Amino acid sequence: MDQLDFIYPILYLLLCACMIYPPAEFVSAGFTIPVLFSRYLGREEEAFIHYHIKRSCLTLMMYALFPVGYILTLILFGNIDMLTAFTTSYFGNIYMGISLLLPLLGSYQIKTWTDNNYEKHPIAINLSKFCNNDMNWRSVQINIDVECRRQGNIYIQTNSISHIVVTENWILKVTPFTIFLAHQSDSTVTVKTSDIHEISPQVYGEIQYLNIEVKSSREGVNPFIIRINSGDFQKLQNRLTRTVTVMPNVKFHKTIIDQFIDVFKNTIKDNPKYDTNQAFEQCIGCLEAVPTIKLQKLCADSNENDNSCTPCYCRPMWCADCMAKWFVSRQDSENPSTWLSAKCTCPMCRAKFCLLDVCFLSSVDV
Repeated sequence: MDQLDFIYPILYLLLCACMIYPPAEFVSAGFTIPVLFSRYLGREEEAFIHYHIKRSCLTLMMYALFPVGYILTLILFGNIDMLTAFTTSYFGNIYMGISLLLPLLGSYQIKTWTDNNYEKHPIAINLSKFCNNDMNWRSVQINIDVECRRQGNIYIQTNSISHIVVTENWILKVTPFTIFLAHQSDSTVTVKTSDIHEISPQVYGEIQYLNIEVKSSREGVNPFIIRINSGDFQKLQNRLTRTVTVMPNVKFHKTIIDQFIDVFKNTIKDNPKYDTNQAFEQCIGCLEAVPTIKLQKLCADSNENDNSCTPCYCRPMWCADCMAKWFVSRQDSENPSTWLSAKCTCPMCRAKFCLLDVCFLSSVDV
């Protein structure tokens, strides 16, 4: 046996692992089961429940075929010597038996799911728990399908094999083989725990995940956990009709943008204030707060330099938070260490300014 005989099984195992739990590169390249079989599956938004029933059956069969696929690829590539050595060994015979048995078991399970119009499929069983009076799970399916076609639904990809869909009335957690669901009217949503992970400084330093429990008061409906990036929490909360309970031990981690806003405001506190007694309308950025800052050139840049700051003649129209968000939106997101020393342009007149040129109004108590 040559070196290839050892490398090929490892490569095949890695390929199968990447198909089961695809990394970002596989997802972006469309090398996932739903994308590869999209012609058979159709579009998720057109028939949401039926799409995922077909997808779960297809996923189960694909997983069952992975072991025997190793044997078939050996035959396909003509590596008969390796195949003979593998199948004549004790462990090779066990592998052959299991690899032939798994497709049979997978086929039997799919037949069980599809009998009586999918009555015993895990998705149908979960839907049937929400049936009222003479309804059957098909009625619930139609209701969900209709809502999933509407505008305004929230889709959150929690990882490469599952995602969350929140419609007007439903909270749906889609996994490879089933859908966990809860009706918003009889559910409680609780942020149970959170965890923070260090990542590359070039990708915003830290990331926080929230573990949120969705618990239905209906009998027989098990609670389920959705795990999302804290950056998606506000989007989720805005779509829910129920109040989200946050446990006392959960502290929301500030994103690097939020951290910069705090630093921005603390930095400009040391700048001279802009004297004015004039009353101003609401900030044109958020339309909630009153304007609190004015841009006036105070730094020592020379106007002879093309990158120098220039005077701004706009009246105060922005609050400090909105100006900080505007400032950071114009910076290089991959180099946050340069933000404080960087420059920006006035959102109205395009005059160039730095942090030394941002002044609180004299009427603002800082």
